[in-house]
Amino acid sequence: MPPTNTRESPWRFSRDERTLVLGALLNSMAFFAALPFAALYLADRTDLPTAGIGAVVGGIPLIAALGGLAGGMLADRFGTVRLMRLGLLSNVLVYVALAFVTAPVAIIALFLCLGVGRTMVEPSMKKLLSLADTGDGRIFRVRYITLCLGAIVGPAVGGLLYHASPTAFFLVPAAFFALYLAVMVVRGGELARLDSPASGGADAAWTAALRDPLLLAAIGAGAVVFLVFSQMDTAIPLYMKGTYGDRTEYLFASLLVVNAVLALLVQPLVIRLSERLPHGPLVTSGCACFAVAFAFVWLGTSNVVALYVAIVFWTLGEAILLPLPDIAVHAIATDDRKGTYFGLSELRYLGFFAGPVLGGVLLDLSAPVYFTGMALAIFLCVPLLSRTAR
Repeated sequence: MPPTNTRESPWRFSRDERTLVLGALLNSMAFFAALPFAALYLADRTDLPTAGIGAVVGGIPLIAALGGLAGGMLADRFGTVRLMRLGLLSNVLVYVALAFVTAPVAIIALFLCLGVGRTMVEPSMKKLLSLADTGDGRIFRVRYITLCLGAIVGPAVGGLLYHASPTAFFLVPAAFFALYLAVMVVRGGELARLDSPASGGADAAWTAALRDPLLLAAIGAGAVVFLVFSQMDTAIPLYMKGTYGDRTEYLFASLLVVNAVLALLVQPLVIRLSERLPHGPLVTSGCACFAVAFAFVWLGTSNVVALYVAIVFWTLGEAILLPLPDIAVHAIATDDRKGTYFGLSELRYLGFFAGPVLGGVLLDLSAPVYFTGMALAIFLCVPLLSRTAR
């Protein structure tokens, strides 16, 4: 069971937590300023087929997923803050390079390099969030709120710059990552004291993680959620492009902004529901919202209003489901092994690789197969998340 919340207020945070939440906000603004448009960018500047575009976009989380265990183990052994600084510097350099290269092969290679930066940043950031948390893991729902705030700023900027200035389109996320790096340079010394050295060695930590059935259930549930959630970054905008053409970038950006604003509005409600509803019904309701959303996206080819109805249900589904795998890992892992556990849990990002590829293949087959398959697939996470709750 997760620890009991000890805060006087669920929205009162320590100095360390505030620093980490600020870093998470900068990270999410950098992400949403460019990567949601990656599929469209590759379609405009390369000759890759739909499945190939999905493979490149999905390759970023694939690299992060496969390298996450190594990143987590390095965080436990050599220092979380040091690894984060290196990963953030890598992201800055890659985005600066993307601002100036035009060769399709170089563009593809640089996009894939973003996965290397995630390998160093994500497990370390989650370890620090978990160590700094003074309650029941609620900081991971706050991290989700920072994703929503980033999703308001990022797509608005990215949508405006996508055609107007390809150079600025990539320099903006580079600037966000540079600010995040500056925060870690200034406050890194204080955050480093949160680190707990791995007891029994790194080998013992990853062996224990691999044998932990609750961790494996959390990874499986996260993979399912991310497989479905990744459709918003790949197959769905490509499906929309077939109907709306050049209007897609602006329409898609507006949907992301609506999604982010709604997520901020509903998150307090979701937090209250998560405290009062049994875990099973809560998870099932999130899955049902995703299924309804896919139905309305399908209807969006005949009526654009259906797309905005879809984003309402999509937002409810993600607000309920997305933070749950991280909350589960936070409760499962001991302090000295949080880096390894969060690193191994990055394997759930395989869903972000399989999702774009599978979505592209199914969409090429037929729209009915695609939308029906994705609406049903999300329910696979119900038994897995229920197991982590027990």
